[in-house]
Amino acid sequence: MVITILEAQVTAEKTAELVTTYQEAVRQLDPGIVQTFLLQSAKDPALWQIVTHWESRQALEAMRQSGETPRGVLVFRAAGAEPRLSVFSVLAQARAER
Repeated sequence: MVITILEAQVTAEKTAELVTTYQEAVRQLDPGIVQTFLLQSAKDPALWQIVTHWESRQALEAMRQSGETPRGVLVFRAAGAEPRLSVFSVLAQARAER
C-alpha cells in the first residue's frame, strides 16, 4: 500500500475552483486508487493537500509511466498552484471495528 500527498498553496480566490475541479476529477478514479481526499489545513487555510491511497506501488508506477499528467497535478494547476509530491510506503495500519 502506498500514500501520495500532493501539497500546494492556493489563494482564497481560487479555493472554489480547486474544490470544483477536484470533485469533477474524482468522479472516475484511476485504476489502483483505493481512496482520495482533498484537505485544507486548519492552521493555514491557503495550504491544501490531495492525499491518495493506492492499492500498490505497482499501481502508482503504472499511472506515473502512462505519460499523462496526474489528475491531482492538473487539479492544482487549474487553481494556479504547482504542487509538491511526496510518496509514502504504508508499513503498518489500524482500522476501527464497526
